[in-house]
Amino acid sequence: MSQITDTIDELELPSLTALDRCDSCGAQAYVRVTLASGDLLFCAHHGAKFKEKLAPTALAWHDETDRLTESNARNIAD
Repeated sequence: MSQITDTIDELELPSLTALDRCDSCGAQAYVRVTLASGDLLFCAHHGAKFKEKLAPTALAWHDETDRLTESNARNIAD
């Protein structure tokens, strides 16, 4: 369900829901970044945009952007 890079560990965190919103634009969040100072939530776009900058200091990177392609594949099949 989530993607993990080799340099970032993932903590066991609950799945993101439609109530979780991107801290940059307010869209539905699919990425949770855990930093020493707390969590940041991002949509797929902003998660990708800030990944290179935040990855070196992130404690965990929880990425559920694969849910976007799963739902699109279901819609096409219907």
